[in-house]
Amino acid sequence: MSKLVVSFGEIMLRLAPPGMERFLQSPQFLATFGGGEANVAVAVAGFGGSSRYVTLLPPANPIVDAFIGEMRRFGVDASHIVRAPGRFGIYFVEPGANQRGSKVVYDRAGSSIALAKPGDVDWKKCLDGGAWFHITGITPALSQSAAGLSIEGVKAAREAGLTVSVDLNFRKNLWKYGKTASQVMPELLQHAHVCIANEEDCQMSLGIESKADVHSGELDKSHYEALSNQVLAAYPNLTAIAITLRESHSASHNGWSACLNDRKKFYLSRHYNITHIVDRVGGGDCFGGGLIYGMQYLQGPQEALEFAVAASCLKHSIPGDFNRFTADEVHALIKGGGSGRVQR
Repeated sequence: MSKLVVSFGEIMLRLAPPGMERFLQSPQFLATFGGGEANVAVAVAGFGGSSRYVTLLPPANPIVDAFIGEMRRFGVDASHIVRAPGRFGIYFVEPGANQRGSKVVYDRAGSSIALAKPGDVDWKKCLDGGAWFHITGITPALSQSAAGLSIEGVKAAREAGLTVSVDLNFRKNLWKYGKTASQVMPELLQHAHVCIANEEDCQMSLGIESKADVHSGELDKSHYEALSNQVLAAYPNLTAIAITLRESHSASHNGWSACLNDRKKFYLSRHYNITHIVDRVGGGDCFGGGLIYGMQYLQGPQEALEFAVAASCLKHSIPGDFNRFTADEVHALIKGGGSGRVQR
């Protein structure tokens, strides 16, 4: 039986100053690739699962060719990428440290996927052989036409019998075309089986308030069962919702855990105290990839949740968007191998 995960969204060239420098502190950037849905595809493949990444990218472009080669190196099927007019988007990230928060600047206007519209992707072909379809709230934020294409994709996936997951991923700096997240995301979520979010996503994308204070640095977990029940009540099509719980003490020090509600039981994960964050960008996507992998290959919701949280915890130690840990390394952390001792 197929367990192929198909993810759809925008990939960008990621430019970051070396080390922990600020933008243009020295006249150079490190160039890699990054994007929420591609990050999920890479994570799933890295854990030993099967994944395919679908997007729209400009034709006859050496940066596109380099990206496709990168996907192949990670074991991700990139054969269904659509070549279309537009440009390759860019984002700049300045990693934070201690009390200085990370900063992201987008340069993605006019990208191929932002210009894309319903009908530009052959969903029957792209979803062929798939078991799971994943999308985030980033793509619908790019343009009205990209939102229409995203909704078309989740509808096609659900009709084709795939499990559909939506990571709400609210990005306030992207919703600029006249629609708010709360006007678009509810329709997208109506075709999903699994929702991934944090408390701010639920509020800004769905209009569902939480009593939790996302900016306090300390999270009262008692509020999250109620929040998850509210979302499940509002969207009867959902079979589960996972909510990540981040305690931001500083840019370098976060508490990290998550919860999962599958309508049968409310699950809470182990808590990780991450004291020396290298790069938190992509951490949520690694959680999503870990959860999808866990729900496909592991035994039960608790095990899937623990795997997702541990995988994301490890991702905080790696520069760049992409996960670079195997399932065995994640399981080692779950079993208590988080001392950081040299392995000889």
